[in-house]
Amino acid sequence: MKLTTRGRYAVTAMLDLAIHGHESPVTLSDISARQEISLSYLEQLFSKLRRGDLVTSVRGPGGGYRLSRERKGIFVAQIIDAVDESVDVTNCQGKGNCHQGEVCLTHHLWQDLSDQIHGFLSGISLADLVDQRGSRKSGTSSDVIQQLVLQ
Repeated sequence: MKLTTRGRYAVTAMLDLAIHGHESPVTLSDISARQEISLSYLEQLFSKLRRGDLVTSVRGPGGGYRLSRERKGIFVAQIIDAVDESVDVTNCQGKGNCHQGEVCLTHHLWQDLSDQIHGFLSGISLADLVDQRGSRKSGTSSDVIQQLVLQ
């Protein structure tokens, strides 16, 4: 399974917000500069993250974004789901029409793997990532994500 750029960037941006947004809102331009993600792409992602109730926006001077709840209450799978990303490893996107319109012999194996991956990511919170980042002393938050999310 390979998580697309959208999913990776969403998790990376949320981790950046979790690290830097504990005292004041964080601007997308700050996240963009630190993580080297285009500002326009972040705007699209944060629109979805806001609709998914994972972030809140703060208007005015000193405004930006905050997590909508504590870091320990936001999980990687929720972030991926909010940006319409999939952790599906089937060839049929879970539709069951993989073999000439029918379910292939290994469909259930790959569907079960997809469910296991989603379950795994549902057990990793932003707080877990922040804690692991501190204990690993890695260079960037995207390093932590790449170590935890399948490539």
